[in-house]
This record gives sequence, structure tokens and C-alpha cells, in this order.
Amino acid sequence: MKITFLGHATLLIEVAGKTVLVDPFISGNPKNNNQVDKDSLNPDYILVTHAHQDHVLDVEDIATRTNAVIVSNYEIATYYENKGQKVHPMNHGGSWSFDFGTVKYVNAIHTSSFADGTEGGLPGGFIITSANKSVYIAGDTALTMDMKLIPMFTKLDLAVLPIGDNFTMGVDDAIIASDFIECNTILGYHFDTFGFIEIDEAKAIEKFKASGKLLHLLPIGNSLTV
Repeated sequence: MKITFLGHATLLIEVAGKTVLVDPFISGNPKNNNQVDKDSLNPDYILVTHAHQDHVLDVEDIATRTNAVIVSNYEIATYYENKGQKVHPMNHGGSWSFDFGTVKYVNAIHTSSFADGTEGGLPGGFIITSANKSVYIAGDTALTMDMKLIPMFTKLDLAVLPIGDNFTMGVDDAIIASDFIECNTILGYHFDTFGFIEIDEAKAIEKFKASGKLLHLLPIGNSLTV
């Protein structure tokens, strides 16, 4: 899997000949500075962790243009299906085998509502498994004991964790989370976009290193391969 960081909590994953876009918030991201053009993206699937604007802003435009399948919880999938989009609804604990790999929808502790006030159901995260590699995308979440369940069924090669604090876990809780999920290779996201979630990046990297872990903080547009 090639994973490209597109800013904030937006990821582009290239796997098994397919392209998967996660939580597209591009056109409204103040840190983007035209590094990413949402109209240049052609995903086959769009995964949505929850309904907040900083995760769904560009979902409808991109899905309409590309005919991508939107994968999310039942409430979010229904919201977009009612707008004429192709969807695949899921719910917590469920898995589905897509043509790029298996996706499991797992718990997250957060809130979830659309900008128009529509309820977005319960938030979640995704575990994507393909070609014997597994990646956990936590979404917006607090540290939760449910994370201890993940190693019971999946050996993770990479975990994408929020580290910006205030709205989600901060760095210290993310280090504990990495212990819970038994994964020492972390891609940090959901930080620095706004004033509430600004962090000291060098200090964050050093804290993970002191705990025997590797924290990747990618510039927008940069990639890593699992």
C-alpha cells in the first residue's frame, strides 16, 4: 500500500490497482496552499470515518465527478445515497471484502454530525488489509480500551493516529494507543491545521522515539509505502 498524506486527516491509498481516498478535506484546508487539487483525484472508493466538515467537505464533489463508492457507517452512507451517490454502508465490528482488500469498521470515541445538522451516526475507524499488510486508520478518537481488541484479530504494519489533542488524542495518549494496538510504526495526522490542534512536531517525534516507536509526520503530498 502506498499512502499519501493530503493534509489534516485526508489520505490517498493506492492498493491492488485501486485508489482509496479517506476523509477528503482539501478545498477548505488552510494549510493546503494549492499543493493538492481535489479535481485531480480519481478515487475508486471514498472512506469516511465520521460526518464532521473537516472530514467530508469534498466528498460529494469528488464522488459525483468520479462515481466513487462511499464507504461509511449506515447513517453517513444513507445521507449520500439520498443525494444520488453510490455507497456501501457498514457498522461497527463489521468487515467486507472489496476488490482492493478487506475493510473492518472499528470503534472510535468522538462525535459526528454534518454541517447542516444531520446526525452522522457513531464515528469509527477503518482497518484495511490487503496482500498480507494491515493499516489502521483511527479517525478522530480519544484513547479507548477498545483499541486493545485490534491485535486479537490483526497484526498491524502501520497505524494512522490523530495527535493534535483538544478534539482527539494528543501525543501522549497516542503513544499509549500504539501500545494497545501493538504497532510501533505510526503516521500522525489531525494536527497543526488549526490553532486548537497545533503541536511541537520535533517534540512529538522525540517522545515517540523515547518510547521505542517511529512517528512519521509527512508534508502534504508526501507518501510512505507499507
